[in-house]
Amino acid sequence: MESALKPFRVLAYVVGVMLLVLTVCIVLRYGFGIEGPSKIVSPIHGFLYMLYLVAAMNLGMKARWSWQYILGVMLAGTVPLLSFVFERKVTRRMETEAAAATATA
Repeated sequence: MESALKPFRVLAYVVGVMLLVLTVCIVLRYGFGIEGPSKIVSPIHGFLYMLYLVAAMNLGMKARWSWQYILGVMLAGTVPLLSFVFERKVTRRMETEAAAATATA
């Protein structure tokens, strides 16, 4: 599962940063009429979010999470700052599960 955790962690941070950048671009677009940055950032964020979804699904399937938890992790990439929170939460959960598996083995 470590092989699935690392891409998830990287993409959670990247998507989180890109979502913050996108938020600034949306404010520029609709608040100040500056459309250029959002036309560039929006598709990049969309592509990276799709990769995040795949990484979250991959990790969730390997970790045998419930569908509700997988969906919650996937939706975390849509709310600014929430992907950072969920990245920490998921990492702690995976570390706890790995420690428990090692203790029982």
